[in-house]
Amino acid sequence: MTPNELLTSLRPLLAAECAAEAPAAGVDAADLEQAVWVRLLSDRQSGGCAGTRHRTESVLRLRAAVRAEARAERRRARREVPYDPTSAEPSDGQDLGVEYAVLAAEAGRELRAAVRRLPGRCPRLLSALLSATDPTYREIAGELGISQGSLGPVRSRCLGCLRRMLTAAIAAPGPGGKER
Repeated sequence: MTPNELLTSLRPLLAAECAAEAPAAGVDAADLEQAVWVRLLSDRQSGGCAGTRHRTESVLRLRAAVRAEARAERRRARREVPYDPTSAEPSDGQDLGVEYAVLAAEAGRELRAAVRRLPGRCPRLLSALLSATDPTYREIAGELGISQGSLGPVRSRCLGCLRRMLTAAIAAPGPGGKER
């Protein structure tokens, strides 16, 4: 059996092994399969699999490679921490830096601008809800001249309108079909 025929015949087994190991490793099965192919081909080029002629030996080597890659992915996942500057929050007196402050200020400006574009009494209601003074529903109802019981439904409609507006603004394609 030629090496290419051997690799072709082992492809379904590799896919099944990767599909079984991927959830425990916390990776996509296709990514794990690709990493195993790279490992097997690099071993082959360095002489590790050059003498592999028997299918049973190849199957054992393939299974060992899948498990080794899955272990490596689990170790990598424990060590790596995804970086997302917009989701960071200060903890234990930790200073997040200028980037976080700028991103937070920009998000606040965009939200307030979107609230101002809402129709009807929504801008006044949501501005009152977003106020730094944190007024009660009774105070907001008195300020807007509506009953306290209708604040919840009106707030819900305004937030739905804001959500639709922001979703449309984010998903709106720019020139040439590209997102802005």
